[in-house]
Amino acid sequence: MTVFINEKELSDKLIKYRRELHENPELSMEEYGTTKRIRRWLKEEDIEILDLPLATGVVAEIKGDYSGPIIGLRSDIDALPILETTGLQFSSKNFGVMHACGHDFHTASILGAAIIIKNRKSELHGTVRIIFQPAEENAKGANIIIKSGALDNVEAIFGMHNKPDLPVGTIGIRSGPLMASVDRFEIDVVGVGGHAGIPEKTIDPIIVASQIVSGLQTVVNRNLSPFSNVVISITRFQAGNTWNVIPERAELEGTVRTFQDDIRQIIPKLMKRNVEGIASAFGAKIDFRWYSYLPIVNNSEKFIKVATEAATELGYNAVLANQSTGGEDFALYQNKVPGFFVWMGVGGEKDWHHPSYNLNEDSLIIAANYFSNLAIKVLLG
Repeated sequence: MTVFINEKELSDKLIKYRRELHENPELSMEEYGTTKRIRRWLKEEDIEILDLPLATGVVAEIKGDYSGPIIGLRSDIDALPILETTGLQFSSKNFGVMHACGHDFHTASILGAAIIIKNRKSELHGTVRIIFQPAEENAKGANIIIKSGALDNVEAIFGMHNKPDLPVGTIGIRSGPLMASVDRFEIDVVGVGGHAGIPEKTIDPIIVASQIVSGLQTVVNRNLSPFSNVVISITRFQAGNTWNVIPERAELEGTVRTFQDDIRQIIPKLMKRNVEGIASAFGAKIDFRWYSYLPIVNNSEKFIKVATEAATELGYNAVLANQSTGGEDFALYQNKVPGFFVWMGVGGEKDWHHPSYNLNEDSLIIAANYFSNLAIKVLLG
């Protein structure tokens, strides 16, 4: 096992890890090379890898010198179908695939945290389970990890997402809702097609669907309290295939985001009532389909103090985290055990999913230090 004498040596190692991952990105459910790399790096540090039924992804474990509970640290390892335009010397070698959301940063940082924890196991009052999760981008990975048994006996779990708009050395911390729930809906509007010059003999689904696009916004501003945090977005409107024919059907698709579970439960009923009412007024028919996707990332109040102290005692800047209407399947872990998710400042110029996304690699050692310190402090109780 390598024992690091100074922070610079570990920082250089983490930069090397991150760049190798960045050069070799893999899509969700295809992270075979990434998995092999993580396993190799863990073995080099003599960190135990659990034998779990995972095609991709890795779960490791570090047992402290003192007995105690098991807690989890989670990172995600998949990339996105984006053509990289950063111009970095270590740009993606996998054409059309890129670590444009910083999961290479997450993986390298949590590897660093594992190395530090391994070297400080004499201070560890319990066990830290390190989760390198596949398939966050398609929201399948957390359930795969849970079904594998990796969360068994885990009493709390901690994770992060990099935040380009926060400076290096700044950590965003907030209890309660941090990231919104994510749900998807589809609406088929079925009318009566016909000649565009004889509209009176048709029921035009384009007219009906257009009214629905406007009408759905009244669900938020007239059916819910002004204090509710909800957004309904129509992201696809498809109908017809030529200029002189009124089609028989139109299709709408979109997403709903909220930070409130009670609102999330009633939204689909309100939407369905709204679109059926509009369609009925025109004599059209509706097929409304709702797909629950991700719950709210909801941070446990019990960890706000330790999460903050883990930053400030290392000299890092702890700030109140801004909420995001993006989604994260870390929320699925929080449905099983108490958890806490933070923003890690990386000082980037572009935001998530941009083809020129990049970050300041000085943040790697900061994240590693933070999560190792957090794990040790949580297990001290």
